[in-house]
Amino acid sequence: MRLIASDIDGTILGHDGLISQRTVEAFAGAAAAGVDIVFVTGRPPRWLDPIREQIGHTGTVICSNGAVSYDLATEEVTASHVLDWDTVAQVRAIVTELAPEPYFALESLTGFHVEDGFFGNRTAGAGLVPGALTPGMADGGIIKMLAILHSGNADEFLNLVRPGVASLMTVTHSAPDMALLEMGPLGVNKAVTLAQYAAARGIDAADVVAFGDMPNDIEMLSWAGAGYAMASGHPDALAAAALQAPRFELDGVAQVIESRLAALRLA
Repeated sequence: MRLIASDIDGTILGHDGLISQRTVEAFAGAAAAGVDIVFVTGRPPRWLDPIREQIGHTGTVICSNGAVSYDLATEEVTASHVLDWDTVAQVRAIVTELAPEPYFALESLTGFHVEDGFFGNRTAGAGLVPGALTPGMADGGIIKMLAILHSGNADEFLNLVRPGVASLMTVTHSAPDMALLEMGPLGVNKAVTLAQYAAARGIDAADVVAFGDMPNDIEMLSWAGAGYAMASGHPDALAAAALQAPRFELDGVAQVIESRLAALRLA
């Protein structure tokens, strides 16, 4: 075990925004043992405070499902893959034709842009004013396109639109309780960027331990030498992973790390 790659939400972070002390200590123990740690998330760079504040991570975070590599120490984007406006417009037209009343948002390197209706009955984030999505937003480097329905679920939405957009964008989801899709640059996913990160450090897939719980983790869990799906995770993630970690509520990631560190000490 030379590298631990972990998803964040639903894997180590709960709906309350907290990471358990046991999990914090497990990552600290791995780092002290010389294991490289990288977090691999659907979150954008602007939304990494739990990792910074609770774990004290100052290294790389692979964000937006692989579209961005971000250095927490310098707070700088070190690599990115972006969407052009023509592709965004084309995908929007396809999704709108296939699905009833979708609403869209764009995550860029310079901000988050949502159209009217995207949040439905939910409250928009502080300082976020919905408005029209315009071609000029591509100047900020669009790293993710979001589409939401205010009915149904994410699996149904994904199955409905993926055949129509799969040749234009990577489409996945990590939403357990809403019909929200995440679409990014074609051919880019968590595994692609993680493999590049590992290769740059001379680390083979066989020496990578990865944790995840949702469909946007599938490629990463399949690529890693030891890919653990959380027992509390999505059925598709569980089917893709060779290994299973105990449930999130049982500090499953911490249990696995503790066990593997103990094995290293005995080796």
